[in-house]
Amino acid sequence: MNGDHIRSRLAAGETVLMPGVYDALSARLAADAGFPVAFLSGYATSASLLALPDFGYLTQGEMADVARRVCRAAPELAVVVDADTGYGNALNTRRTVELFESAGGAGIFLEDQVWPKKCGHMAGKRVVPRTDWLSKLEAAIDARTQGLYVVARTDARSAVGLDEAIARAQAAAALGVDAIFVEAPESIEEMQAVAEATPGTVRVANMIEAGRTPLMTPSELHELGFDLIVSPLTGLFAAARSLATAYGVLAAKGTLRDDLGLLTTFDDFNRVVRLDDHYGLEARYQAPDPA
Repeated sequence: MNGDHIRSRLAAGETVLMPGVYDALSARLAADAGFPVAFLSGYATSASLLALPDFGYLTQGEMADVARRVCRAAPELAVVVDADTGYGNALNTRRTVELFESAGGAGIFLEDQVWPKKCGHMAGKRVVPRTDWLSKLEAAIDARTQGLYVVARTDARSAVGLDEAIARAQAAAALGVDAIFVEAPESIEEMQAVAEATPGTVRVANMIEAGRTPLMTPSELHELGFDLIVSPLTGLFAAARSLATAYGVLAAKGTLRDDLGLLTTFDDFNRVVRLDDHYGLEARYQAPDPA
């Protein structure tokens, strides 16, 4: 599924909410919940794949491999992939676009941090010169062949200031990206300033629980002028808490016999992984019993 799926929904006046996913199972669960679009989060992938923070440890190839598994597991999802900084210069960005499109990605976020980058809601971020980022955005637009949805993300709000972040968003919009994303505004007033300064653009809002930006509903964000909403860490944080709770009970009691409410059932989980479909395939290809 390519970026036109996202464009058509936004053009129809829909506010698109993207849950964060990080592996094939989380993508399948997001699709089963009814989401049409999801975001493959670099933060969540670094945590789940490497148990490391979002400090630029993930490589381009590792992210492409995860994207391929995610897109295959949930083909009904349009998956926007976190491309971080493009993993280098404009030429590296072209390669990133090729890899992520071939993996099945419908879009990318491409940011302006100095590599190695950090999560947008962490301290200590730095940004590259504006022209360097714009050259990578231009390379991404030029390199796409399958309608990739290109989101220009700037972290200049925290690294430099709101005025510079807005100026960068305006320059990216003029370049022809599909959406602009000013990361980590710290108040509704700052979000209003971003919206007022970027008329006629699709704007991204990043809803991280306990992050720097106030948490709002999609309808509230739509009223502010933000219609592409990402909730990148909800699934990861929920899974981490559930795992810690279940493992803690198991360590303390040696069994979850009296705490089965902490778990999905065996049959329910088998439905998630489509066990019946595989029994059907097994039966289809099973050799007949010898006479």
